[in-house]
Amino acid sequence: MDALAVLMEAPKQLALKPVTLTSLGSSDVLVETHWSGISTGTEKLLYTGQMPDFPGMGYPLVPGYETVGRIIDAGPDAVSRIGEWVFVPGASCYENARGLFGGSAQRLIVPSARAFPVSESLAESGVLIALAATAHHALAGGQLPELIVGHGVLGRLMARMAIALCGEAPTVWDTAASRREGAQGYEVLAPEADERRDYSVICDVSGSTTVLDDLIARLARQGEIVLAGFYSDRVNFAFPAAFQKEARMRIAAEWAPEDLTAVLKLIDDGALSLEGLVSNSAPVADAAEAYPKAFHDADCLKMVLDWRDAT
Repeated sequence: MDALAVLMEAPKQLALKPVTLTSLGSSDVLVETHWSGISTGTEKLLYTGQMPDFPGMGYPLVPGYETVGRIIDAGPDAVSRIGEWVFVPGASCYENARGLFGGSAQRLIVPSARAFPVSESLAESGVLIALAATAHHALAGGQLPELIVGHGVLGRLMARMAIALCGEAPTVWDTAASRREGAQGYEVLAPEADERRDYSVICDVSGSTTVLDDLIARLARQGEIVLAGFYSDRVNFAFPAAFQKEARMRIAAEWAPEDLTAVLKLIDDGALSLEGLVSNSAPVADAAEAYPKAFHDADCLKMVLDWRDAT
């Protein structure tokens, strides 16, 4: 079986081409994609060629780990799932391309356990579930942050989730004036407009490798910095200031299944909204223009590819 896919053939070489899918296993499901998201973190690193040499890395590859669609076929052990609307956090189902992370294709074959039932009413906003689970994973690892650095989609989800979990609004920083808009129940400031220097927990989702010295200066004694972004280069800081603060540091990795379960419950209960976070949508035929826009346009908060008319 062939399927149309976004194919990164080499750094900065993106095409929309058919790829051959692997065979459907007994407990696998076949998902017809309706929408997939473009990540401005990991996918940008894949596009530019700056992704560290993780297992499975190499070109050509199918990117993407934010897909929603419908199960249209299944192996004999999973036929009861045909017709379900699901979220798929990537796939590795290609004979002639690497699946890193493999979710940006017209059809996906994945183990049934990796197709998570979600509400179809979320529509294209359902692609945000992976980012929401990432935010939950960072928050669930310790005390909730009083300061969040970065007001992109992940920062917004983290701020909304902190309020949903404890009712207290964190402060959020962003250096770009356009990104300081769109807050829901919390305040977004330029860093220089914030005079506070006693934050107990600061969560950075900016991905900046040069931000740590500024954050350490804003910590209370024995405060904690959580690195929840993705950093392609070495992260450095001056030791004396961190020593004087007895600063702690925690790195939050990718989400676990229990994070996704918790996020879906927050959404179902109405405590967490995904509205207003998808800013741009493009037909998959325009993928070559959509990816650079997602990576470089500061006003593009989240780009979603629409696969419904893919041919």
